[in-house]
Amino acid sequence: MAEQTGGDPLFESHDPIFNRKELLHVGHVPNEDRIVGRDDEIQSVAAEVGAITRGDPPNNVMIYGKTGTGKSLISRHVATRAQDAAQRNGIDCAVLYVDCSEANTETRATRQLALNLKDQTGYQQNIPLRGVGTMEYYQHIWGILEDCFDAVVVILDEIDKLDNSNILMQLSRAREAQKTDAYIGVIGISNKVQYRETLDERIDSSFGHRELFFHPYDASQLREIMRNRQDAFQPDILEDGTIELCAALAAKKHGDARKAIEILKEAGELARRTGSETVSENYIQEAQEVAEINRIEELTSGATVHAKLALYALASRIITGDRETYKTREVYKRYVSICELVANDPITENGLYRQLKEQAFLGVIESEKTGGGRSQGSYLLHRLVTDPKHIVKAVRRDSSLEGVPTYDHLRENSPSAGEREVDLASFS
Repeated sequence: MAEQTGGDPLFESHDPIFNRKELLHVGHVPNEDRIVGRDDEIQSVAAEVGAITRGDPPNNVMIYGKTGTGKSLISRHVATRAQDAAQRNGIDCAVLYVDCSEANTETRATRQLALNLKDQTGYQQNIPLRGVGTMEYYQHIWGILEDCFDAVVVILDEIDKLDNSNILMQLSRAREAQKTDAYIGVIGISNKVQYRETLDERIDSSFGHRELFFHPYDASQLREIMRNRQDAFQPDILEDGTIELCAALAAKKHGDARKAIEILKEAGELARRTGSETVSENYIQEAQEVAEINRIEELTSGATVHAKLALYALASRIITGDRETYKTREVYKRYVSICELVANDPITENGLYRQLKEQAFLGVIESEKTGGGRSQGSYLLHRLVTDPKHIVKAVRRDSSLEGVPTYDHLRENSPSAGEREVDLASFS
């Protein structure tokens, strides 16, 4: 039996699988020598915010890209280096990070900024957690900046999750409006390239930002990223080929480094739970399925019910049909049936098309425009980039959609030939 901790037989003193598990944590910001394939992106972000290190005003910047392309990692890495460089030049600089998927209102975001600033200073005033308006939090922010800092870099991650974008105008115009003399640089991060189109013209003009686009990692970059996390495990725990398989699966599905790391961590957890002494390729395969379902759930977490039902409609058509691609109209027909099943009023076919287009940008599906000849004209064909059962399982995690048929139920009740149209109501 392993040596015990503090004499308590319930806890082992030595983790048999993990050595430095923090290297596999989503929020971990690694040292520069562990960052792979993002040299150009680091230089681009540094070019926008670097002026802050010289006591000059930085540029605001919006970073777009799919999940797991290093947007948050590079933003935090560059901002921290800018802070260190500024302080070496005698400039008091702060870095503030807000996850807008959690702080999804202007009030919550400004409260987090104010509390973060207070934690970094000796600010004595009380900052209430509730019961005050947004403007009071702004007053605390301006006061702390005025008293303690020459500059600040504000990172607004998943900025598209905010209920409005007024915070961009407040931050970008603060110095002009004489609310603070501190320079404020904003880095906005979004998976949605259409985010700018949602901005009010006044806010867009005031924010005056540059736009950067991060592309997915390729297989070789993912392999290097995985190797740079290898010391998260005990020596000789990872069997030969596990790193390569993990990278290949992530590259094939989505090029998402975050999910590749999650697969590696989940494989380790599976090995530990089963009492295995090594992490094999079988554990990587099992972990990939878990991670893929989690990925779909994460991508659709902020989506409308109709976006989830649109995905489910396409997945169920593929499961019960004999094709991998379907027209928007075919997906819509199934979507309407599902809406009836869960007592939801359907949106229009054009509305469904927009939902599918958004999911294509997020990398959940692929949509290809094709010509149907003189009689049909051009139309879109949609296909999933993941196993349809992952979509079904992820959608069913939404408690309001538990009533849709399971993957097994769809498979068991699929017609054997023809167009394979099914009566979903018979599944309930």
